Amino acid sequence: MEEEKEKAGLEIQEAPEQQAAPDDEHQVGLSDAFISEILELLDHQYTDRIQELCRDLSAPDSAELLIKVSPSARHQLVEILETVIQPETFSYLDHEMLNDLLEHMSGAHVAAIVNELESDDALRLIDDLDEERRHEIMRHLSRKVRAGVEEGLTFPEDSAGRMMQREFVAIPQFWTVGKIVDYLRAASDALPDKFYDIFIVDPMHRFVGAVTLSSVLCAQRAVKVDTLVSDEHVTVPVDMDREQVAFQFRRKDLLSAPVVDSDNRLIGVITVDDIVDVIDEVAEEDFLKFGGVSGSDITRTLFSTAKSRSTWLIVNLFTAFIAASVIGVFEKSIEKVVALAILMPIVASMGGNAGTQALTVMIRALATKEVSAANAWRVIGKECMVGLLNGGLFALLLGGLVAWWFGSLVLGGVISAALILNLFVAGLFGAIIPVTLSRLGLDPAPAAGVLLTTVTDVVGFMAFLGLATIFLL
Repeated sequence: MEEEKEKAGLEIQEAPEQQAAPDDEHQVGLSDAFISEILELLDHQYTDRIQELCRDLSAPDSAELLIKVSPSARHQLVEILETVIQPETFSYLDHEMLNDLLEHMSGAHVAAIVNELESDDALRLIDDLDEERRHEIMRHLSRKVRAGVEEGLTFPEDSAGRMMQREFVAIPQFWTVGKIVDYLRAASDALPDKFYDIFIVDPMHRFVGAVTLSSVLCAQRAVKVDTLVSDEHVTVPVDMDREQVAFQFRRKDLLSAPVVDSDNRLIGVITVDDIVDVIDEVAEEDFLKFGGVSGSDITRTLFSTAKSRSTWLIVNLFTAFIAASVIGVFEKSIEKVVALAILMPIVASMGGNAGTQALTVMIRALATKEVSAANAWRVIGKECMVGLLNGGLFALLLGGLVAWWFGSLVLGGVISAALILNLFVAGLFGAIIPVTLSRLGLDPAPAAGVLLTTVTDVVGFMAFLGLATIFLL
């Protein structure tokens, strides 16, 4: 065997600590050296060694390994690590990659993974599949998991029902602290892997209240649990949007919250780790939409990525023609005063950048609910004033520079006036566009940038070239 390794020119080491991520307490994620070693072993088909190195990888590390290799290597690794990789690994993969991997796995294998996942992760994995593949895998699920998945799929997309866990601790309201402690010890194998609160229900399983684990542990055994219930408890309706749920967690500093149906019956729980994922996904989604791209572009195929981006590029091309048509109106002015062609991009560019600043602030404020009908006009007014102040400042700088450069005070005054006007418009529309789109029930992230760029380009060119035509010609 050693001779074969030497012939192959591959040096196999005993996985030093700095290479294997699980053994390095200071390494966050996998090192590039570790991934390179796995790929080198994969090229030479040393499957036993790959299994040995990956056996102790955590689910996030295993997911990172799959994300950072090519699709063909990814499929090989999943096949090699079938008995080693943790089921939770698949919950860290995006929709495109997950579907690609599951297409090459048998229904029984996928079902075995789903059966081992927590109920919320199991539902997410099944939900990401296409309809035909979903039905195939559902047939192989255990009765309990299948029932939970089927129920979860009936709830609206991006609702609390889709993200809740069905594993929670609920007790009758007449229990004492001592009985709760004894129950938790006796039923330790049946309890959720992690939980923060104990929920109290009535005989009809309707939610009554919640007590924290710390309250239970600090109380005397004879104390009745209903005396420990806080009056300020928060329940989450099963159909509440996930962004609203995240807002409740942030506002109330929650670690977990019970999910109830229309009859106030306790049916699930949402924990803070789920909320962190939601906040991360929503922020990433808005950020990517702002640029007209997708989070899966790193792992998607070349043509799929190009196709997804072409939509917004077509829109941008159309809006660019609008701006170009404005320039065309002043074609004769530009021919007579060549300096206009040199300077006009400055006005449009400054307006675009200033508008983007206002736009970014407003989209974030809408997402975090810092802006509503109560204060929207005050915030819009502030952004307009910021535009005016910055416009005045940069008008003095740019106007003076242009007057010195081209020896024309009139040209300096024209570009100063155009800049003040465009920065004011940039602040106004940078704030008002996302508010308007939000009021119309539209997502401001993907569309606002294109609309704003069109406005600042058109106003910038129109103001500068129009004023120049009036005062210079």
